[in-house]
Amino acid sequence: MSQQATDVTHRLVSSPAGRTHLVEQGTGPLVLLVHGFPESWYSWRHQLPVLAAAGYRAVAIDVRGYGRSSRPGDPQAYRMLELVEDNAAVVHALGEQSAVVVGHDWGSAIAANSALVRPDVFRAVGMLSVPYAPRGGPRPSTVFAQLGGDEEFYVSYFQEPGRAEAEIEPDVRGWLAGFYAAMSADTMPAPEAPGPHFVGRGGRLRDRFPTGRLPVWLGEADLDLYAGEFERTGMSGALNRYRNMDRDWEDLADFDGAPLTQPSLFVGGGMDASTTWMADAIGAYPTTLPGLVSSQILDGCGHWIQQERPAEINRLLTDWLASLPA
Repeated sequence: MSQQATDVTHRLVSSPAGRTHLVEQGTGPLVLLVHGFPESWYSWRHQLPVLAAAGYRAVAIDVRGYGRSSRPGDPQAYRMLELVEDNAAVVHALGEQSAVVVGHDWGSAIAANSALVRPDVFRAVGMLSVPYAPRGGPRPSTVFAQLGGDEEFYVSYFQEPGRAEAEIEPDVRGWLAGFYAAMSADTMPAPEAPGPHFVGRGGRLRDRFPTGRLPVWLGEADLDLYAGEFERTGMSGALNRYRNMDRDWEDLADFDGAPLTQPSLFVGGGMDASTTWMADAIGAYPTTLPGLVSSQILDGCGHWIQQERPAEINRLLTDWLASLPA
């Protein structure tokens, strides 16, 4: 088992969100770690001590809407440009002028857009699980509505405020356990089973989640921590990220098709739908990521990549960070 973060400092700093909660360890060049849905800073528990030991100031945040960070009530407050400015504000609040930003899942998109919109702050970008795909094409809601035939894609299911909350919040711990298991290599449904990313007519997303055991990477105490955070905060702040995808498409129109030019890293899981569905985006990296240093697919790995395969992710991250210009 990888070393986990124990000797860490928790801090609240001012940001456009109001406050951003962060956890830091180590000294040296700043590496900002951005989590995805439905997680928290804790998803980087295996990376913080290793990055600190390698000579970096490793900082994992709670994204706006999560944990001890502010949770604005207006769903529009969770648009991508707001999250980019939160990240930049954290860097400056820590007394730094620049940082490397690394994200997983939604955090990957937040990290990529942080580098795209604020190249003055973010000098390199690492993306886990979700590949970089430049803004373009039809409005996202139009694309999602066409997926699944008679079934509803989970992103569409998340759009109506209160709908997914009504499914999740009566049993946060059970729902999270199923959601994590549905996308973990050792517990995900068989390929021929109904897809857990779709909702049957009149059904719930959790109807297709596996039950009975937790993924090997997720201990009972880990699940307790995640569940406790969402039981305290509710799910709306986390879900509101999905409710801004059309707004992001409008806000980022000036960046249509734009490449990310900073030094970059991508690592995906071979059994992760985010990687397989977006294979074309990975294939376009010579154009969209001209600064790409390394792109890796981990065979037999699911979606929760830095928790499923911490030793490999730590090695890939530290090797990539060591290759960056000082």
